[in-house]
Amino acid sequence: MGIGKAAFIIMIGNIVSRLLGLVREQVIAGYFGGGANTDAFTAAGRVPMTIYDLLVGGMISAALIPVFSEYVGEDEEAGWRLFSAILSAMALVLCVVALVLGVLSGHVIAAIAGEYDRSTQGVAAQLLRLMVPALVFMGLSGVMTAFLYARRSFVFPAFATAAYNLGVILGAVLLTHYLGIVSLVVGTLLGALAQALLQLPGLGLRRGRMLPRPRLRHEALPRLMRLYVPVMAGLVVSAVGVMIDTRLASQTGEGNLAAMRFATTLIQFPLGLVAAAVSLAVLPSLSAHASAAVRTGETEVGGGEASQRQREARRLFNLTLSRGIRLVALGIFPAAAGLILLRTDIIALLFQRGAFVREDTLRTSTAFLFYSPGIIAAALDQLFIFAFYARKNTITPVIVGLAGVGVYMVVALSLVDRLGMPALAMANSVQWVAHAVIMFVLLWRSMGRVGDATVVATIVKAGAASLTMVAAIFALLTALGPSWGASGVGLVVRVGGMGAVGLAVYVGVLWLLRTEEVNDLMLQARRRLAALPG
Repeated sequence: MGIGKAAFIIMIGNIVSRLLGLVREQVIAGYFGGGANTDAFTAAGRVPMTIYDLLVGGMISAALIPVFSEYVGEDEEAGWRLFSAILSAMALVLCVVALVLGVLSGHVIAAIAGEYDRSTQGVAAQLLRLMVPALVFMGLSGVMTAFLYARRSFVFPAFATAAYNLGVILGAVLLTHYLGIVSLVVGTLLGALAQALLQLPGLGLRRGRMLPRPRLRHEALPRLMRLYVPVMAGLVVSAVGVMIDTRLASQTGEGNLAAMRFATTLIQFPLGLVAAAVSLAVLPSLSAHASAAVRTGETEVGGGEASQRQREARRLFNLTLSRGIRLVALGIFPAAAGLILLRTDIIALLFQRGAFVREDTLRTSTAFLFYSPGIIAAALDQLFIFAFYARKNTITPVIVGLAGVGVYMVVALSLVDRLGMPALAMANSVQWVAHAVIMFVLLWRSMGRVGDATVVATIVKAGAASLTMVAAIFALLTALGPSWGASGVGLVVRVGGMGAVGLAVYVGVLWLLRTEEVNDLMLQARRRLAALPG
């Protein structure tokens, strides 16, 4: 399957997943609002998700997919044997971790949310004990996802997260009346199980076979761990940062942690749709060009007189990275600008119903505003990290990540007493910007350059078009007045209409500025229209 088609499938999966994720947050907000129970569920849910990221999530792109691809490419049966070994070992490790986590749930909650009252801590600990089996299902699903990606099978893993979100939604809608906040835990378990089961058809339809026999020993396991140890260390640093963020948020007042959760969900939509899809699409090509340079003896600038093949591999690596940066910039600039301008209306449209009242909307809007300066940096940073992974360098992102946590701590601890929750959102934003800048500088130093003149031109055009879009939307909102479309169906029209106007202005300005990507899309559209009968 080609990169374009794979990227399209991943993007569609991301869209469905993000939309269901928004519905999930709407359901949680509608049934439980932004109060103590939502804080308890948020604190409990962060624990298995953090452990998943530590043991499985980060391993998928940094280690599992490259190693699986190597074995599958050489020998089909060897790939299945490695898959069996990793799946079995991961199942054993996750079961042990889940058991320990269930026993120590009270201590874990006290460590990350100790400022909550005893009642909220007790609810969070109970939810965590019930939730831990989801960790096993999510981990096994992650291993299956990596194996399917290595086999160039993208459909089932692309929609795995959507299955998880759907499970949480069904649990809340069907069981809240009977179980209260525990319904979210049942939904989490249902979604995690569905996530794993969804992978089975993708595995079973390949040559008519299902999972191979369990085995715990394989010669590649030590190598896999050596490759992943730096990434795991980086995830430990990130996990510590998340726990610190959670604990500090618990000190700022009831509902603030929930507001940060809802704001983060909104931020993750453009990041997942734009940055993740583009990064996953370019990663295989980046890896191939980096490997070509290694095979011809050049890995870093100054490594001797480069041969023609070495120069070509480096040129293609930089060209691919430049293409990725341009695509991310074209997508993330207008998304960030539009979300900042319309944030309160969008949050009200998505979440303000049931127990989620106007006060919760304004609190979430404030959190989003202080998160928002880091959106563009976070999107570009993912490309920079993948560029290091493609060059088999997993240590540098870890060191930079540690520095980023230090930046967060300095900003958060110096401002949280004066500003409260907004200080924590601001600290995260500063951390994202600092991480992206440092990664870019280090990538530039190791490669000699990053991007080319077309990257600068595209960023300038995207920025100019985004500013024009914001001006047009702001002028229209001012002319219509604040009361127009303030609630109900009118709010849908207000947000949808402003979004449509903004998109039209943005694309129009890019077209007037002769942006290559927009011109290519226009050309393809004209060709398709010309090919239609009649």
